[in-house]
Amino acid sequence: MKQYSLDDLLGIMAALRDPVSGCPWDQKQDFVSMVPHTLEEAYEVADTVTRNALDELPNELGDLLFQVVFYAQLGKEQALFDFNDVVQAVSEKLIRRHPHVFTSNEPNSELGEIKLSSEAEIKANWEVTKAQERQQLDASATSALDDIPRNLPALTRANKIQKRCSAVGFDWQELAPVLDKIYEELDEVMAELKDPQQDSARIADELGDVLFACVNLVRHLKQDPEAVLRGANDKFERRFRGVEHALQQDGKRSQDCSLQELDAYWRQVKQKER
Repeated sequence: MKQYSLDDLLGIMAALRDPVSGCPWDQKQDFVSMVPHTLEEAYEVADTVTRNALDELPNELGDLLFQVVFYAQLGKEQALFDFNDVVQAVSEKLIRRHPHVFTSNEPNSELGEIKLSSEAEIKANWEVTKAQERQQLDASATSALDDIPRNLPALTRANKIQKRCSAVGFDWQELAPVLDKIYEELDEVMAELKDPQQDSARIADELGDVLFACVNLVRHLKQDPEAVLRGANDKFERRFRGVEHALQQDGKRSQDCSLQELDAYWRQVKQKER
């Protein structure tokens, strides 16, 4: 079997984009049209890791790498950048953000320019370096929240916003006020629901505050909100399928059962998992 190299992959990409002999689908793509495919491939990598299907991971990582190669080809065609520029940019960034590992003039050195003895110090230095980079790219970038993508999944973006704020000291240091904030936001939701003239926009606003506060709790407990909710989704799906299976064995349909009957089935499924 032929062993392909990165140069081979770049050549394949160029052939796919060839205006005469290339693939019609690849020929018509642009930066914007590729974004949904990139997001899909990234989620497929995440799903593969979550399922611990590591034998599938090289294939999924290849699909994700192809996205990078595709963008690089588009950049090359427009004389904006090429794959080497991508490699150069990420290499410089990694060295710059790890001064405790690399020296500026000796990228392969194991001795860093500064000593960072704890994970907290490393994270703090990372945020300082990123802030400097934002300022260099955009002189008007004065907020710690600059450059957080607006099209991130909402839970991920909330978590990232909170981490940025925490990095500059805007954060509770104890868990109690984090929990208190959730109860406070829930009370505000209830107040809106009790209003005789309910306003759906205000209810949505208060519900958003509840979700944001819950993300804060998840973050303080050093968990990832997307992973936590993904786990909850999987658990609910597994249990609901268990209910469906039990109903089928009993010759029943969920539509014909009372909520109390369905809840009893749900409790049975939960009990079997323990």
